[in-house]
Amino acid sequence: MGLTKQYLRYVASAVFGLIGSQKGNIVFVTLRGEKGRYVAVPACEHVFIWDLRKGEKILILQGLKQEVTCLCPSPDGLHLAVGYEDGAIRIFSLLSGEGNITFNGHKAAVTSLKYDQLGGRLASGSKDTDVIIWDVINESGLYRLKGHKDAVTQALFLREKNLLVTSGKDTMVKWWDLDNQHCFKTMVGHRTEVWGLVLVSEEKRLITGAADSELRAWDIAYLQEIDDPEEPEPKKIKECPGIQDIPEAEDSTLEADDEKSEDRILSCRKAGSIMREGRDRVVNLAVDKTGRILACHGTDSVLEVFCILSKAEVQKKMDKKLKKARKKARLNNEEEDPEMTVSMSLQDEILRVAKIKTSAKIKSFDLIHSPQGELKAVFLLQNNLVELYSLNTSSPTPQPVRTSRVTIGGHRSDVRTVSFSSDNIAVLSAAADSIKIWNRSTLQCIRTMPCEYALCSFFVPGDRQVVIGTKTGNLQLYDLASGNLLETIAAHDGALWSMSLSPDQRGFVTGGADKAVKFWDFELVTDKNSTQKRLSVKQTRTLQLDEDVLCVSYSPNQKLLAVSLLDCTVKVFYVDTLKFFLSLYGHKLPVICMDISHDGALIATGSADRNVKIWGLDFGDCHRSLFAHDDSVMFLRFVPKSHLFFTAGKDRKIKQWDADKFEHIQTLEGHHQEIWCLAVSPSGDYVVSASHDKSLRLWERTREPLILEEEREMQREAEYEESVAKEDQPAVPGETQGDNYFTGKKTIETVKAAERIMEAIELYREETAKMKEHRAICRAAGKEVPLPVNPILMAHGNISPSAYVLETFKGIRSSELEEALLVLPFSYVPDILTLFNGFIQTGSDVELLCRCLFFLLRIHFGQITSNQMLVPVIEKLKETTISKVRQVQDVIGFNMAGLDYLKRECEAKSEVMFFAEATSHLEEKKRKRKNRRKMILTLT
Repeated sequence: MGLTKQYLRYVASAVFGLIGSQKGNIVFVTLRGEKGRYVAVPACEHVFIWDLRKGEKILILQGLKQEVTCLCPSPDGLHLAVGYEDGAIRIFSLLSGEGNITFNGHKAAVTSLKYDQLGGRLASGSKDTDVIIWDVINESGLYRLKGHKDAVTQALFLREKNLLVTSGKDTMVKWWDLDNQHCFKTMVGHRTEVWGLVLVSEEKRLITGAADSELRAWDIAYLQEIDDPEEPEPKKIKECPGIQDIPEAEDSTLEADDEKSEDRILSCRKAGSIMREGRDRVVNLAVDKTGRILACHGTDSVLEVFCILSKAEVQKKMDKKLKKARKKARLNNEEEDPEMTVSMSLQDEILRVAKIKTSAKIKSFDLIHSPQGELKAVFLLQNNLVELYSLNTSSPTPQPVRTSRVTIGGHRSDVRTVSFSSDNIAVLSAAADSIKIWNRSTLQCIRTMPCEYALCSFFVPGDRQVVIGTKTGNLQLYDLASGNLLETIAAHDGALWSMSLSPDQRGFVTGGADKAVKFWDFELVTDKNSTQKRLSVKQTRTLQLDEDVLCVSYSPNQKLLAVSLLDCTVKVFYVDTLKFFLSLYGHKLPVICMDISHDGALIATGSADRNVKIWGLDFGDCHRSLFAHDDSVMFLRFVPKSHLFFTAGKDRKIKQWDADKFEHIQTLEGHHQEIWCLAVSPSGDYVVSASHDKSLRLWERTREPLILEEEREMQREAEYEESVAKEDQPAVPGETQGDNYFTGKKTIETVKAAERIMEAIELYREETAKMKEHRAICRAAGKEVPLPVNPILMAHGNISPSAYVLETFKGIRSSELEEALLVLPFSYVPDILTLFNGFIQTGSDVELLCRCLFFLLRIHFGQITSNQMLVPVIEKLKETTISKVRQVQDVIGFNMAGLDYLKRECEAKSEVMFFAEATSHLEEKKRKRKNRRKMILTLT
């Protein structure tokens, strides 16, 4: 049997050309102790951290496959929570850039993430309509809150009370009591989706943004505060009940409903509305950390900034108003009313400060407000751009100033053409407005040159100039050293779709929408302004055809030219006489891309009918038709010096094929939108692809051999793992199928964890049985017989079987523990309970064991209580658990008291230090003043 043909694997090497992707939100992060300098931006499946001052990428938080949809930094600034398209949440450390914690609970994309004040809990909302509260410290889910009927748009913890408020696309705002995990209030005052939600004025006011141009404000009153009789009367401020600016029938019904419902914890009533200037929906509504600045934007490029006044400022304003009113009354000779009052409107409390207009549509923003009054606003824009604006809110007429922008790292629009230089080092990418030259090894942008809408490109032999073909039919010739446009030549009357460099490197051929193929030669011409000669091109011949030309390609011996036409055929002509040679007919839709192999034997064509056909170039016979992609085949390139070729499709995949054996070799997945173009380096070691997701991806050929059978096996495994996650979630007795109140979800990891527990229990059973047998043999023999040790236990350091079970439990991720126990068959539970009794008595890992024990009791309560064999075990567990948990409580209490003592000591020390420093500073000042006086005296 002969050796199978060996292929080498291509792997993803890097993502570049992307500043920030549209699906997620931009956030300020604290790095190296600096605030307002670094921002985290979603970039397809990764998160990029940009330094706004230098415009450089300083850290990449590596994702897996799914796109990032939501970001939220922790209150301590050390971690970043990242939500993904598939509902997963990962928490990254900003110091190391590693994602150590993963939460799997949502079935659809994560739409909202918020930490509580201390950063111990995380609330996540999703398109699957659920809200899940996660315990970040214990790395596990606490509970799932069900109630919304559509995607959750925002979730906020209240600082003082253990409450959560959420908004959704179902027009509802819901209040949740987290002590007993139920929704105690639903606000129904909106007629459209609620897109944003913020708490202001020390959490006494809620502001919501919906699909119209109003921001609605709601006053929150906590019931214990309402009932407090010692509360002093407010001074001279008459609150208007519901501010009569905007009469709304819906709100009066709402208030009536509110009065009927029993408000156990708080009451919420409408305080009025603030009109936005934008007429469309609110896309983002946010408030800075101090709660003073409120900002929102719609689907346009304007951010509206409002300032929320404090109680003292409002009082001052009202006093002024009252003064004015009295003065007016005096002028009008009216009697001064000692009980004169002025009404306060919402517009007196929330002032419009300024508008910030960005250079393109805003996708998301974040704010930082410094104590000096400077507001920093960072924007992620629709055109792959990050901008930072600063605004001095304390000045009477604040003007926004753009302080920095991150632009060099990417194009403003989709890249339509990429190509490699002959030395494999430089990569050219061109879009609707600019050409960028990248260094392949560092991925840095070396040159940016403005251009027309580019459709095709190549490096001129020598790699010192590049030629671009544009949508208007022009050829643009650029010099790379200076970055100047040397010449623009009107080549075609329609779009110039394709160019092919001649194998002798003396010229090239172009094809356009004006039904012409034109031949060009390079030439040196003397520039008018200088004595030196520069490169130019001149047209030599034209081949006129009956249909638009979509693609042209030279054969390597330069004898034949293949031309793809709009009539779905590919015509082959002789280059020297331009006589017709072959017609390749068979595609149902036009051929968008094609390439000829290095030896001129094969031509591969890719079409909008999703097929790739491989033809012989000697007789024009079709060797094979391959169904290549699930959508149009956009680009096709042979790997140099081989019969392997790559295709790129609108189905977001790049595939490699063997044109001799007609085999699919591998699929490169990574892009999240349709792929427009790709380029294979002259050495064949690198592939660069460009997509509608604005990213450029570099793929690298490794030395790892790729065996097709193994590849197919891996593909089947991946499909199985995906199907496991899509299966019905295991239901707990008493729950209906599909109703999952636990926070986890069944994934391949949880199934594997359950299998590990089962294997450990089985090993424990076997070893226990072996030990019994061994004791019986020893008794019969009357001497100690050597016991064979299990190799697994030996590998773990010769531990006992029961210790191995404990190690297995400790090895399961905290966030997957409940779900693994849920999948576990009941037959293993009696053994687990017996083992847990022994473990808890020895006092090892009490917290972990109690968590597992209580969960098992919850889900198997009926079976455990009805099993007579387990009653004594449960009784013992009850005694040992209570005593051991008390011990753990005592240890924690003692440690807390110790920490409190240390804190007080540190504070006392720092106070002493502070006073000592202040005294020394004062003495230093006195000494300096004396010296200055002496100097003045000596001078005079």
